[in-house]
Amino acid sequence: MLDNIITSIQKKIKACLLIGFFLMYSQVTFSQDQQELDSLKLELKKGNFTKTQELEKLTKIAEYDSDPNEILLYSKKVIELAEELNIPLSIYHGYLQKGNGYRFKSDLTKALESYFKAAKIAEDNGFFNKQATIKISIADAYSIMGDSKNAVNYYRNSIELLKKEKEIDSINLASAQLNLGDEYYNQKKLDSALYFFKQSGKLFKELEYEEGVAYNLGNVGLVYAEKEEFIKAEKNLNEAIRVLTKLEDYYPISVYLNAMSDVYFDKNEIKKAFEYANKSLALAKKYGLKEQISDGYLKLSDLLEKGKDYKKSFSLYKRHIQYRDSVRNVLDVQEMADIKTKFEVAKKQSEVDLLNEQKRTQRIIAIAISIALLLIGMFAFSLFKKNKIIAHEKERSDGLLKNILPEETAKELKEKGFVKAKKFDSVSVLFTDFKGFTKYSEKLTPEEIVKSMNFYFSKFDTIIEKYGLEKIKTIGDAYMCAGGLPFPTKDHTYKITLAALEIAEFVKETMEINSSEKANFDIRIGINTGPVVAGVVGTIKFAYDIWGDTVNVASRMESSGEIGKVNISEETYNFLKTYKEFQFEPRGAIEAKGKGKINMYFVNKNTNN
Repeated sequence: MLDNIITSIQKKIKACLLIGFFLMYSQVTFSQDQQELDSLKLELKKGNFTKTQELEKLTKIAEYDSDPNEILLYSKKVIELAEELNIPLSIYHGYLQKGNGYRFKSDLTKALESYFKAAKIAEDNGFFNKQATIKISIADAYSIMGDSKNAVNYYRNSIELLKKEKEIDSINLASAQLNLGDEYYNQKKLDSALYFFKQSGKLFKELEYEEGVAYNLGNVGLVYAEKEEFIKAEKNLNEAIRVLTKLEDYYPISVYLNAMSDVYFDKNEIKKAFEYANKSLALAKKYGLKEQISDGYLKLSDLLEKGKDYKKSFSLYKRHIQYRDSVRNVLDVQEMADIKTKFEVAKKQSEVDLLNEQKRTQRIIAIAISIALLLIGMFAFSLFKKNKIIAHEKERSDGLLKNILPEETAKELKEKGFVKAKKFDSVSVLFTDFKGFTKYSEKLTPEEIVKSMNFYFSKFDTIIEKYGLEKIKTIGDAYMCAGGLPFPTKDHTYKITLAALEIAEFVKETMEINSSEKANFDIRIGINTGPVVAGVVGTIKFAYDIWGDTVNVASRMESSGEIGKVNISEETYNFLKTYKEFQFEPRGAIEAKGKGKINMYFVNKNTNN
């Protein structure tokens, strides 16, 4: 059964296509009426069919149901029965739908866990066409989380996989290109955004999928508006509005009308700007689009403010506030209401005290209004400044936390206040150590020691980031990293070996170039592969660390190695031996401190390949 059909993509596109309003719903289940769904559930209750038939019905229900709780219930049953029958494809579908269920409940961490399990099943069983599909779902989840970096990586990866298929899934490819364009737009990489929007637009045009073409036109228009290419922006936005009007798809029309208002304002055609802003608001009101009603009032308020009609601008701004849903917005309304109340009390008191002095009363009321507007302005500015400071500090603290912990681990810590320890069945661990560092460092000043370590470890950081590895820690002159976590990967041994060889080459080149410099060290590197337990320790200074015999053996690989060489265990060798990029030098059983004799190998690049 195909994971995506045009109707499902329509659902996704309608929900996520608009820039700034993207909610990723790819791989949404088939649109089915309630009657068919109820019929399937009734059949299931009656029984009288084989386990294979039961599995088929459970899978359909999990795909068709729109209730997240029901999706989770039936996807769990699919997984359990599929595992009992040993049907990997059905297990894959079970985890896919389980991920969708959690995503619809906005539990994105659990959604990702399920998606990654589905991805592993697809990879292990050679379900090539499913690998691209599930990676789009993973990218969508990251996009919703605001993790644009990971979203981009997974969208790009899915696009590469889709292009390699004999029969290209154009719907999925167009969807992935479209959403990748959005991520680049959010990063202000406008040329990249434009490129992928146009690529997806071509595919939708070939598919004769009007709605997809229209959304692409609109998004291209928004990019041109951002680039201040107003003629192109206007042309694309107007065409998008024309097609979507015919299709009666009013939400994006409202968004694009607002965008047209911006275009005309930037062109200093204020009358036209008001015209489009009013059209957007009227359309949103007609179809009950609360989010767009809020944005419409805000747009008109901004236009009136720029036209110095502060009183009317404030009136519309209050209406904008009323439609905002978050707790912060509710508090904003309350605070503004308090200001207004105080103003009204003062105004009434003035009217009572100076009832017979009409002219003076009018003057005082005018002053009161001015003061009230000034207070409101001061409040608004103060609120804006406060929120900006808070946002900056949050961004700063989040950035610091991500530098200490893996991104997903940091997220879990922020949300739950703790991180659950996890076991990983296969992880590659790398240790490096500088020969004679302690003795050599006695000749250096503290500043020279720190400068030297920073020079080497900064380069090591760059190298392991290049190969998608996780830095664990540094201890003195020792450097430790790992591959295959916090998310399991199949090629972690391959990547960590490439990183190790690159580190060794860097140190060698540094020795040759800076032969007269103080910051010159010989290095030993060791790698081992096996299971580990990972978790966060500490309450004051958090530390992400790994434990297990795999770590201990990796340390012994380093200490039992030789200068300038990468020493690996037999476990690591068994993972690498099929790669033609490497050549190996068997060392036999070497005595390792505390471990007895262990088979070891030196690994290097294959110069004959």
